[in-house]
Amino acid sequence: MKDKRFVITVGRTFGSGGRVLGRMLAERLGIGFYDKRLLLEAARQAGLAPELFERNDERMPRFISGVFSFAHGYNPMAWYSDPTSISSDAIYKAQCDYIREVAARESCVIVGRTADYVLRDAPNVVNIFVHAPEAACVSRILERHDALTPDEARTLARRANKLRAAFYNFYTDKVWGDARSYDLTIDSSALPMERAADLVAAYLRMRLE
Repeated sequence: MKDKRFVITVGRTFGSGGRVLGRMLAERLGIGFYDKRLLLEAARQAGLAPELFERNDERMPRFISGVFSFAHGYNPMAWYSDPTSISSDAIYKAQCDYIREVAARESCVIVGRTADYVLRDAPNVVNIFVHAPEAACVSRILERHDALTPDEARTLARRANKLRAAFYNFYTDKVWGDARSYDLTIDSSALPMERAADLVAAYLRMRLE
């Protein structure tokens, strides 16, 4: 696989461990890993405060401007003259431009941010979706945030999933979490994370061969 550039995109439900799996794959394959780092780099290249990207991270726009062009290759810099009035669409466009730039220069794992849709025409892209039963997600959330109660963790997961679904469904012509949108869907509660990584790596090798 060393002589071929490839990208693994990871969609995930909150608390399923998708980010953990993505990082594990990146480390195992010796490639780049992009999650929050992607936002920071996109903000830097656009000349915007990272906080603007954080506030719009995988969240559906509060309103539809009806003005912004989604044409591929459009340079969004013209919309950045006033950083305090940047639209969600412009921020999303800058993020998409950076995703394409990263995918064109290196093999990597990209978590979330509709990367599977953004790279739908790119070669050697494997799209996975990681999910788990709600009880398993709640348990994983509580391991990371022991100050939460189970009810609070459950509410947090449901809210995060609702936002992610709204964001994905708004910006793509696909459905978040629908198996038809991905090459592999993985129930992270059914396998140890290391074995799930084995599964994805094996699939990737077969695809690239």
